[in-house]
Amino acid sequence: MNDSTTRKTLSLKKKAGASPAGPDEKPRKRSGARARQAALQEHARPARAQAEAGAETDTATRRTPRPETPKRSAPAFERPARPKPAADRPRGGAAARRPRPDAPDEDTPRIQRLPRTPRLPRRTETFEVFAPCPQGLEEALSLELQALGYEAVRAGRAGCHFQADWAGVLRANLYSRLATRVLVQVAQAEVRSEDDILALARDTEWERWFGPEHSLRVDTSAIRSPMRSLQYCNLRAKDGICDRLRDREGARPDIDTVRPDARVHLFLDERRATLYLDVSGESLFKRGWRLDKGEAPLRENLAAGLLALSDWPPGAPLLDPFCGSGTLLIEAAWIALGVPPGIWRPFGFERLRTHDARLWRDLKEDARARIAPRLEEPLAGCDIQPGAIEAARANADRAHLSPDTIRFEVCDARKMPPPAAAGWIVTNPPYGERLADGDAGLWPEWASWLKRHYGGWQLGIITSDLDLPGRMRLKARRRHPLHNGALDCRLFRFELVTAGYRDRT
Repeated sequence: MNDSTTRKTLSLKKKAGASPAGPDEKPRKRSGARARQAALQEHARPARAQAEAGAETDTATRRTPRPETPKRSAPAFERPARPKPAADRPRGGAAARRPRPDAPDEDTPRIQRLPRTPRLPRRTETFEVFAPCPQGLEEALSLELQALGYEAVRAGRAGCHFQADWAGVLRANLYSRLATRVLVQVAQAEVRSEDDILALARDTEWERWFGPEHSLRVDTSAIRSPMRSLQYCNLRAKDGICDRLRDREGARPDIDTVRPDARVHLFLDERRATLYLDVSGESLFKRGWRLDKGEAPLRENLAAGLLALSDWPPGAPLLDPFCGSGTLLIEAAWIALGVPPGIWRPFGFERLRTHDARLWRDLKEDARARIAPRLEEPLAGCDIQPGAIEAARANADRAHLSPDTIRFEVCDARKMPPPAAAGWIVTNPPYGERLADGDAGLWPEWASWLKRHYGGWQLGIITSDLDLPGRMRLKARRRHPLHNGALDCRLFRFELVTAGYRDRT
């Protein structure tokens, strides 16, 4: 390849009439797609720099450290931290496929929604509350609520009505030993048909308490209601609640009949429908410690009711000669020590939008500070079955009671010596199917043992055998009608006198 060919390949031809570039010549302007893209980037550079500067300022403002609160030591009566409720965990299935209320699809028409900020209960706001209880404990529950400081307490059918502010609603869940649950009235109206129930539920401000992020359960009960189908009434109430939340927040809650976040109870009478918000969740008799059960265990609130109806003074000597899994004695120990029955268990109101975690923490800390360290008088229990005594000791350990709080032993009630000179015997002995045919002599033999060794003691027995006093050849001073589940029972009360029972003149 020659030199002329090389120069021709490396040289650039100039346009005709173009002058050579001098020192004062302006730079040539670029054109085309690359030039337009560069110009756009240059134009956007100041705005982007300003936005980044603002973001840094905002981040610095948000990250301003707050003064740290000193950590408190874990109290003795504190349960381990529970996992987050179901509403805070990622869901699967239909709940995951359902569009979020705050992120609708582009093809879906927008729905006018109200703000999701709940209206918190005011300190001056008073609620009408109903606390159901086992049938026969209405008067005892009324006295308990009055002792706790509630106003307008009125005993009703299988429960009590009273008034309370929101802090009082939480206190009732924490302290009541006899109530089965706490129901806050949210709506009431006269109804003539199922459609009136739908309208009442639709007009109620449910978004104040829960929303589409919660799961829901609705229950219905009635007394002398003219409605033909309670199941259909329950469906109408549920539809009204879901319609309200769908209109207000764009989605409806899921239905969960096992472990719902929110529970609503519909009660019907001759003319009216009343809607209650169940703030307890699980029944209040579930204290959280009883896992081992006997053949026919007492519910914890019924056991506490037996102690109240027997006039047992907390801290006095107490014996249960048919103790089974120890329910009655553990309840007695908690009463004597001042342990609130709801101190370790979760509640339904903790999942609601209106939950005030600080208020609830303060109430529990105040309750823990009032618990006594030990008992002064003995509590004793015996059972002829070794397995029952093992279950009773395991339950007492889960109830955080020291081993010397209750003395459990395997023993026949007809040979159990008195643990003190005088005291109370309160018990749930075997009756009905639990009493074998060969134990027909149990009652007269046990009564003879009581007359010889337990003079001056008070005796309270719950049983469905209405002829029990005659079998024991004792005369009952009082009898209280009660229901142990579906069984129609009586609590018979006796005053034991040495060498026999004689009426006092």
